Amino acid sequence: MTRHSKLSDPSYELMDDHAGLSIIYRQHGFPCPLVRWHFHKEYELHLIIASAGKVFIGDYIGNFTPGSLFLTGPNLPHNWISQVAPDEVVPKRDMLVNFTDQLFESGHQVFAELKRLTPLLERARHGIEFRCRHTIAQAMPLMQRIADHQGIARLGYFLILMELLAGCEDYQLLSGTTAQHLGEEHNIDRTNRAVDYIFAHYGRDLTLEEVAEHLGMKPTYFSRVFKHATGRSFVEFVNRLRISKSCELLADGHKPVTDVCFESGFNNISNFNRRFQQLKGMTPSHYRRLVEQRPG
Repeated sequence: MTRHSKLSDPSYELMDDHAGLSIIYRQHGFPCPLVRWHFHKEYELHLIIASAGKVFIGDYIGNFTPGSLFLTGPNLPHNWISQVAPDEVVPKRDMLVNFTDQLFESGHQVFAELKRLTPLLERARHGIEFRCRHTIAQAMPLMQRIADHQGIARLGYFLILMELLAGCEDYQLLSGTTAQHLGEEHNIDRTNRAVDYIFAHYGRDLTLEEVAEHLGMKPTYFSRVFKHATGRSFVEFVNRLRISKSCELLADGHKPVTDVCFESGFNNISNFNRRFQQLKGMTPSHYRRLVEQRPG
């Protein structure tokens, strides 16, 4: 069974604890009120310490595991939902740093070296997952030093970490939709609840009408709001979530492809194969062979 968060808090997160500081460091476990489909004006550098699950950034759906490292740009909605046992609590799941454009816009005027970070910050508007194991191995102790220090020392370690990430060439841009294309706060809050419901029920037959009824909305209106807030239609969103789940199952074991199909939420093998080919550019069997051949 999947543990999913009840996402009832406002979707816009106002961080009023800058207190004149350049960056905010936070860490939290799961479940936690901060785990929800939300956005804020700050960038977010986000390191997963424990548990695995699904990541939602803009219109992107993927997987995260311990050691996953992401950078999201201003106002780009995001959420990480752990797949854990019922009533399981993860004491420390996330380490994150938040900062605003103002830090670097003002800093450029004094420290020319900060301009080297501009391409990284531009990429972050689509969301970035860093893939280089060596980079992540260096980033983790730097994040811990940020956690352990205050003042100028904390800022110094943060800038060292940002320079490291700016030089990383093994990364993936995540969302095809940037923040300016996404819906207003009220609609994202409703989409927040829709994503929560979809995540809990995508393993079975799930219709747009059912989710709309759960939210107390008319199906046509819900369809419009959902696409505006996520950048994808309801059917496309659900199919991408199911394909993400199927990739996880194909990589983790030797279940027959037919079993993977039904466990992922598809109701027939031909539709599963067609959707998988569309999104991954290969068959499920080919995907499994590639995963098995990859170096450890």
